[in-house]
Amino acid sequence: MQYNMLGATGLKVSRLSFGASSLSAVFHAVDESEAIAAVHAALDCGINYFDVAPAYGGTQSETVLGKALRGVPRDRYFISTKVGKYTDPNNYGNDTLDYSRARIRASLDESSARLGVEYFDIIHIHDIEYQNRKHAEWALSEGYEAVQELKREGRIGNVSFGIYPMDLWKRIFMSLDIDAALVHNHYCLNDTQLLDLLPIARQKGIGIVNGSPFASGLLTDRGPAAWHPASTEDRSRFQAAAEFCRSQGTSISRLALQFSSQNPEIPTTLFSTSKPQTVRHNVESHEEPYDANLVAEVRKILQSVLDKEWSY
Repeated sequence: MQYNMLGATGLKVSRLSFGASSLSAVFHAVDESEAIAAVHAALDCGINYFDVAPAYGGTQSETVLGKALRGVPRDRYFISTKVGKYTDPNNYGNDTLDYSRARIRASLDESSARLGVEYFDIIHIHDIEYQNRKHAEWALSEGYEAVQELKREGRIGNVSFGIYPMDLWKRIFMSLDIDAALVHNHYCLNDTQLLDLLPIARQKGIGIVNGSPFASGLLTDRGPAAWHPASTEDRSRFQAAAEFCRSQGTSISRLALQFSSQNPEIPTTLFSTSKPQTVRHNVESHEEPYDANLVAEVRKILQSVLDKEWSY
């Protein structure tokens, strides 16, 4: 495993990092013992950065990740979680957005207890664009200041956001003092808009975390979950790309991970799984250079959906 400095954060992170959303039933039913084994497989493969959120599975992902990391020396890994978005575990998808100072501080305490850590290397302010952006200004003011306070107090190391819309990213990069940025679904086979952020990230020392190399399931043989906003026509384009990859003796997911994780300008790429064999397979795929001609052919098939912004 290779390692890169994450901007000016001081964190030297593995090129592949582990997103813990799949440790809960966000995408499908999960066996907890297998999910814990997946975290251990990631550590064994040299992955040293783990990202999670209280919203994933209504705190289930944090709970399982905490169990997996119990007894692992704290200097073996970096960890981030998120604040601001919370999900009822009995009604997944029913999100509460709360960017108040009091809720953010309480959220950090709750995450700390579930994960068994006192210090977080990064805190991402989560999904501020949800609910038609009605809470975005709250997040960008009180929420941002609350997380900066936690950094000044030494409870966290770095301040970040974890969001999707490119216009919000450009505003944040230009107007706020952030240390990192978890940008999802914008550097994958069907969307490379993240490249637009790299010049200012270099200038300001912002560490880029690239999320969702599989485009939230679009770039897999199984396809995305029912909740994904892609239309039937859009989904058919991705299915055609997957079929083409199979005809070339590979899978769309393998090519997608290779493409997303091998750009030397991007320090780390998050993937998520609850299966140890998938962890090992993804590390193996990452270490094999991708076929540039195959990427070009796949992007031709995906022409109608390239850089398309989804309404999450």
